Amino acid sequence: MLAALESVFEIIAEPNRRAILSLLVSSQRSVGEIECQLRMSQPTVSKHLRVLREAGFVESTVDAQRRLYRLKPEPLREVEAWLAPFRRLWSAHVDALERYLDRMDTSPPKKRKKKKR
Repeated sequence: MLAALESVFEIIAEPNRRAILSLLVSSQRSVGEIECQLRMSQPTVSKHLRVLREAGFVESTVDAQRRLYRLKPEPLREVEAWLAPFRRLWSAHVDALERYLDRMDTSPPKKRKKKKR
């Protein structure tokens, strides 16, 4: 799993691929729509889509003369599972900060002493 996870991180480390994945979260899109939305050339979009498809992040279907791409979430679930322990750690720290800030809101304001000149 570690080798597979490393390749997942390598794939999503590329900013253009992350942008494509973000677009595909909401709906399937054609290469032309991705080009237009992200202002990338067709060869660049096609290259990144090929990498994403081969890694299992996206799949395509043919609709008339265009190919539509949609997100496949399975590889991202591996990343989510790997991040789970870290999320619990962050959550504990954020919860502690929230409790601290709540106590600050309820404590009476401190009087400031005036400095003598």
